[in-house]
Amino acid sequence: MVSATVLSFAAATLAALGLTALAPSDGRRRDVAEGPRAMRLLAALGGGFVAGRGAPHELGRRIVAAGRPGGFGTRELMAAKVAGAALAAIGGVPAAALAPGRLGLALAAAAPVAGFLAPDVWLARRAAARARAVRRVLPAMLDLLRVTVDAGASLPAALGEVGARASGPLASEWRSVAREVALGVPLEQALAGMSERLPQPEVRALCAALERSRRHGAPLARTLAGQARDTRVALRRHVQEEAAKAGPKIQLVVALVLVPSVLLMVAAAIAAALLGSGGLPEV
Repeated sequence: MVSATVLSFAAATLAALGLTALAPSDGRRRDVAEGPRAMRLLAALGGGFVAGRGAPHELGRRIVAAGRPGGFGTRELMAAKVAGAALAAIGGVPAAALAPGRLGLALAAAAPVAGFLAPDVWLARRAAARARAVRRVLPAMLDLLRVTVDAGASLPAALGEVGARASGPLASEWRSVAREVALGVPLEQALAGMSERLPQPEVRALCAALERSRRHGAPLARTLAGQARDTRVALRRHVQEEAAKAGPKIQLVVALVLVPSVLLMVAAAIAAALLGSGGLPEV
């Protein structure tokens, strides 16, 4: 019965991993929306373990790229990682006890590592969803920005106007740039801050082009039109690359994860039947 339980557990784990890999990573999904609540709980549980300790600078950059979900900082994420490792270690004890031989030791060792890395995976998914949202709306917003500049508005005012009429991370960043310039921050510094918060190549290229236009006196509308054209080409190429990767990814997940999970379920049922009947029938 123990072997049937282990096989069932392995089948359920593989099926969950396969469905997670095939699920669309849309930033508006419920699990992503409720992520900060779970992260806040983990941070509260692990807060005492990281009190007074520093956190890696790279983690702070990844938090900024993800949009600082839930207002988290590096200390909160480090606390969530510590709490995740502790909870995964505790939860992995029953699975390790049921697993046969060295598999139990492997599960016991892998569980805290997986728990420690889980907040990193969540953060990477948030950053990827934010990057997709920016890449999707950037060409259209550049066209609106060009029209606003042609109407006689300055670049900071045009950024604030277009950002106020749109939604999403890019519109929020454009509004932030307009507010910073209105408070006396140089435009170059405000654009540099935006490129750090949105570290996508298209945004960095836009900030560099705007800075070159400001320094050399090039027509801003022409610069924006060229950037809109380049971002559309980049978006089309990215969509084609993602479509080309989707087919092999689905086949790989089905072949290596979902099919073995079904076979493990069948093996678990056969093992349970054989154990219940006392072994193989004699010939």
